[in-house]
Amino acid sequence: METVQIVLDKELLQAADRAARKTKRNRSALVREALREYLRRLEVSSRESSDREGYSRQPQGPHEPYRWEAVAVWPAE
Repeated sequence: METVQIVLDKELLQAADRAARKTKRNRSALVREALREYLRRLEVSSRESSDREGYSRQPQGPHEPYRWEAVAVWPAE
């Protein structure tokens, strides 16, 4: 792991310390987890935006969902 230095305002630092104590981890672990979650959400948001853009360029036709019904049915036993 690398050591980095960040600047936080006093209220944010105090809130982070309270959250770290409440979740029984240290400040660094809390910040790492928060950053990972933020980056994950950013990636999901980017993928959703890309999907929306694709569907807006080529919208789904009114009967398109029904084309998949035959494929999605449970097989006969």
